[in-house]
Amino acid sequence: MTKFTKGIDRRTTLKGMGLASAGALLPAGLGQTASAQAAGRVVVGTWGGDYARLLTKNVEDPFLKPKGFEVVQDQASDAPRRAKMAAERRLPRGTTDIQGLSAANMFEMNAAGLSEPIDYSKLKNAGNIIPIAKYPYGIGHIISGKVVVYNPKLVTPAPTSYKDCFDPKHGSKMGFIDIQYQYVMMAAGLAAAGDMTALEKAKEVLLAAKRAGARIYPTNEAFAQALKTEEITIGLMWKARAVQWQNAGITVDSVAPSEGTLAYISGFMIPKNAPNKAGAYAYMDAMLEKGAQEAFAVDMGYAPTVTNAQVAPDLMKRIGFTEEENKKMRDLDYDFLAKNDAAMKEWWDKVFKA
Repeated sequence: MTKFTKGIDRRTTLKGMGLASAGALLPAGLGQTASAQAAGRVVVGTWGGDYARLLTKNVEDPFLKPKGFEVVQDQASDAPRRAKMAAERRLPRGTTDIQGLSAANMFEMNAAGLSEPIDYSKLKNAGNIIPIAKYPYGIGHIISGKVVVYNPKLVTPAPTSYKDCFDPKHGSKMGFIDIQYQYVMMAAGLAAAGDMTALEKAKEVLLAAKRAGARIYPTNEAFAQALKTEEITIGLMWKARAVQWQNAGITVDSVAPSEGTLAYISGFMIPKNAPNKAGAYAYMDAMLEKGAQEAFAVDMGYAPTVTNAQVAPDLMKRIGFTEEENKKMRDLDYDFLAKNDAAMKEWWDKVFKA
């Protein structure tokens, strides 16, 4: 079920919208009426869990509620939310004002003609956004990178590259995450040819890893458990997650690969038929506030996407990247991904899940 909440204090789950009802309007009482819009109601499509909770804690409560905004979270994974946007495309008014998606999914929604172009002149914090998080159709909220994670007690010498991570010498101590197949394949392309789009070369690297005994885990949590029990000792993950695991007591270090780190950016876009676009811009400005960005760095381990955020040096060292590593950070080729994702998934499933 899609979950709707009205801030952390009320936590009201509204019934009446199943994920299968992709085109359904909001239940009675939650519609975007003119009076509600004037009062400042903003409906936010977002993942649930910690991210939704921290949006309430660090963005909505301190920056939007004092200004009179009423924020309603439409919580679901990104696939049903994107499907609902597509189903609502012919409606003059959709059911959400702003949607939280990965940069790749924002690109996809824009290519489908579903996104409102961002007018950066409407954002007082626009001048602080780092270039890699600034898109014509969306804005990055948090950023991390796909790094090599490893157990420093059991992997020596320490890896320095994606190529080291895929080395067949690791055998069955090497692990990858099924839902991150795109990133794993692009990292393999960088390892083999210095090119994230070199799929055929990437397949050679991954086939060698598979023959050596590489393990595949269904989720990030399953991968973390395997690291904890030392079932695996090396793999790929977001640096932010590695920090969270360190905080949880798992023995894990990370390294930015010498080939250049694949960027992971999560942010927000505005549906073309959003009922309250002014509210959506207010939400974007709030998420870009210095205090909100600093709080997310502390609470979630993701680096800020604004230049004026001040993060303690010791924490920034753990969650961020050096100046040289930032220069080598690689944003994804989103057009390539959109055109090749189906073929990549088919090959991945055939090799690793058959």
